Parts: sequence; structure tokens; C-alpha cells
Amino acid sequence: MDFTLSPHIEDTRRRIGEFVATHVLPVEADPANLDEHEMLSEAALAPLRAKAKAEGLWALQMPSSRGGGGLSVVGMAACYEEMGRSPFGPLVFNSAAPDDGNMMLLNKAATEAQKDRWLQPIIDGRVRSAFAMTEPRPGSGSDPAGMMLTTATRTGNDWTIRGHKWFITGAQGAQHFIVVARTSNDPRKGLTAFLFDADQPGWTIKRRIPIMGPEEHGGHCEIVFDGLVVPDEHRLLEVGDGLKVTQIRLGTARLTHCMRWLGLAKRALEIAGDYVRDRQSFGSSLAEHEGVQWMLGEAAMDIHVGRLLVMNAAWRLDQGDFARKEVSMAKIAVADTLIKVVDTSIQLCGARGYSKDTLLEWFYRYARQAKLVDGASEVHKMVLARSLLSEGREFWRWGNAAADA
Repeated sequence: MDFTLSPHIEDTRRRIGEFVATHVLPVEADPANLDEHEMLSEAALAPLRAKAKAEGLWALQMPSSRGGGGLSVVGMAACYEEMGRSPFGPLVFNSAAPDDGNMMLLNKAATEAQKDRWLQPIIDGRVRSAFAMTEPRPGSGSDPAGMMLTTATRTGNDWTIRGHKWFITGAQGAQHFIVVARTSNDPRKGLTAFLFDADQPGWTIKRRIPIMGPEEHGGHCEIVFDGLVVPDEHRLLEVGDGLKVTQIRLGTARLTHCMRWLGLAKRALEIAGDYVRDRQSFGSSLAEHEGVQWMLGEAAMDIHVGRLLVMNAAWRLDQGDFARKEVSMAKIAVADTLIKVVDTSIQLCGARGYSKDTLLEWFYRYARQAKLVDGASEVHKMVLARSLLSEGREFWRWGNAAADA
């Protein structure tokens, strides 16, 4: 088990780190650069994205033939963590959700013609995208196959979509959409995915849902489909492959969330470390107090455990394995770690951590969603339990990832 990064990945990781420190952190430090949703404003973002493109640090998860960096999943793990040192870093490098997951899905599942039409503009940064699957109750959440109510009805060469979606990240301002709808009552092959453009009639954004934390560009929206017509050539994969589409998208996308969160957790501990080294209490710095050292040590260990889980899952994905249980373990552990580490960092910084003098309170409000997005932690624990009951002692096999796939 060799955790050494290749020279190419290590060089890319180092360059990203230098870019974030030199270009992103100074922009992040000025509250005037944030929009009304506490996200980096478009005006502040555009020059940074242009610099990232010019330095060859753009869309690193995409093939070089389409203008990306061609990184493996292991390479992404190392580089996304570096981007995540700033909460706005992934956005600068075109590696932020939901575009990140949508690009990876389209690269794997779309035809070449569909890639030219729908994927390339996202890679180029000319449009944003959204993935519409989750529905209000009693519709689909963690059980799309059994609960989805949005329907697509075929008439000739067209499909008419009617239904209701919500918490669709990035929908406001997105141009390209992927929507999953029911096309039959088959328990495994009843869903189908379609591509549509924001300019098409037959759908509306009902509202941008207010949330507790800072928001990605485009927010989290409630959408109504009241007769959206999509030609069959804009169907993604085959009729009935909608569940397959969601599995392709969510597998790696869940892990990339973890990669970015680890960078954010490390940044939180960095902020706390700087503070406790400087702050004096009872004749010595806080960093010299044993209780503070316990808190720092435990947080550092938790981050490292999360990194090992992420790298293990990334390696298995690179070997061709679906890595379902490995991704689930990483998702559970890193979500918990992000929340715990940010909370610890605020505690160590005292009132300053709770104030807006640092980004820790931003991190704290943002972090709580980690246990909910792309499958609640409890759902992932169910996945692990089912794997354990099915595999027994083989649950912990070392094995060969390609052979296990």
C-alpha cells in the first residue's frame, strides 16, 4: 500500500496550494467580495477563474482532450483537498458541486454528440448546471426507485415531464439540467434521465429555498414541471436507466464532497492553531495547555482517518470498483469530522471563533449539511449494515478491487 503521490499529481497539488494562498485567500478575506448569499460574487470570481485557466489548473477531473486535467480519482482526492482550503477554492477551479458531479456523469454516460452539446459548455465554464432528482414528500428522497412521482410520458419522439422537485442545488441561473423522472412502474427500470435547457418552456422555479448556511451559486430551489417537452435524443442512457444514472453520478460525487470537506476541516484547524499559539492564558499560551493539546490532537487524528478512508475509496474507484461501502464509510466519517473539527476550532478560538472576524462561523453553518447531502448518514449506515450481513467476514477483505467489482 503505497500512498506516495505521482510526481504529476504532487506538482499539481502543490501548484493549487500556491494558487489558493496567493490569489484566493486575499479575495476571500474581504467581505465586500461576497454576495447576498455569502458566496463569492461573480465579479470577484471571474478574474480568479481566468487565472486558474491560464495556469492550467482548470476542470482537472475532466479528460485533457476536452480541456481538463485528466486526473485520476486519487489525484482528485489530493488536489480537491488543497482547493478546499478556501470554501471558494473548488469554484475557482471548476471543481465545485453540482457542476463537478454533473460533468463526471456526462463524461461517463453521455454520447459524444451529447457531450458536445451539454458537457463541453460546463467544462469551459460558459454555463452552470443542476441535477433534479429530490422531491417533496411523499416523493423521492433516499429511495428514488420506489418513491419518485415526477413522470415522463412518451408521445412519438418526445417526452412530456410533469412533477415537482426541490432542494435542487444551483438551479437558479443554471443553463443545463439533468432531470430524473418515472417512465414505468418497474421497480428497477422505472426511471429515466433527461437533459434539458433552461430556455425551454414547461418548467418554473417556484422558489429559492432559504437555508441555514451559506449557499452555492444558484441556491437550493423548488421546481415545478408542468409540461416540459424533451426530445428522445436528449435522453441520457437507455429508457429505464435512470437509477443507473443516479448511481454513476452520486458514487464519485459523494467522495468529492469528502475531499473538499477535508480541506475545509484542515483550514479550520489552521485558524484555531494560529490563535492558540498566540493567545495567552494563566501565564502561558493556550497551545501549551494540556486540554487544548488533547482537542487539537484528536481533531488532527480524525482528519487523517478521513483522508485514509477517502484515499482507499478513490483508489478502488480508479481500479474499476463501484466502492459503494468504501464511499459510504468515507461519507459518514468525513461529514462527522468536518462538523466536529469546526466546532472544536470555534471552541478553541472562543468568542472570536463565534464572531465574523474569522470564517469559522461560516464553516459551522455550512458544515451541518454534510450529514444530509447525497444521502443522509443513516442511509449510508444502512448500506454498510446490508453489506456486512451479506458478506460476513468478507466485508473486511483486502482483495483486488478489479476482481471485486
